[in-house]
Amino acid sequence: MRILIVEDDPLLADGVAQLLRGAGYTADFVGSAELAEAAVAAEKFDLLVLDIGLPGMDGLELLSRLRARHNPIHVLMLTARDALNERVRGLNLGADDYLTKPFAAVELLARVNALVRRSRGQSGQRREFGPLVLDEEAHRAWLSGLPLDLPQREWAILQFLLDNLERVLSKERIVAAVCSWDKDMSENAVEVYVSRLRAKLEPAGIRIRTVRGLGYMLEDLPHDAKPA
Repeated sequence: MRILIVEDDPLLADGVAQLLRGAGYTADFVGSAELAEAAVAAEKFDLLVLDIGLPGMDGLELLSRLRARHNPIHVLMLTARDALNERVRGLNLGADDYLTKPFAAVELLARVNALVRRSRGQSGQRREFGPLVLDEEAHRAWLSGLPLDLPQREWAILQFLLDNLERVLSKERIVAAVCSWDKDMSENAVEVYVSRLRAKLEPAGIRIRTVRGLGYMLEDLPHDAKPA
């Protein structure tokens, strides 16, 4: 899950980014709606954490432009506590949720997690894939009922593969999906992380297939291996 924070207060933006990264998300931030518009046009993000009160174009105008282009990205708006009209207008323009400033870190995470579950069509925070269980809110995993150690990069790559089941993903796409702008990861490193995931998952029957010259694909499980 890749998140773009649009906030002109650099300390707040960096704090939110660090909070989301600590929860296992890939998070970047920009300080204006104009930069956000360019970023969303150039790269794929799953969620915007969008402040309304921005210099130049404000957050509501950016939201209006995105929805006019039928961009389905989920949007969590940040608003001043007394800005009721702005909150109502934001929801009417197509925002998915809003959070008033100042806010508690736990509430921000809860709202982000809820939007992530909604985007994946899930009512709870657990994802199951045969013998694999991911608790995305607690950031814990189990394989065949036993705890599974997944460092952050392995977790992010596995999530991306699960989000794109039966699709071939290039190393370049994986790097773009799991790395924020200020964190570098080479395509060779992707090979290393995929190899580590295979060593953990394949004994339980979960296969990450290499499609030569194209990338990797998490294969769907045989019918009798799926949970009832």
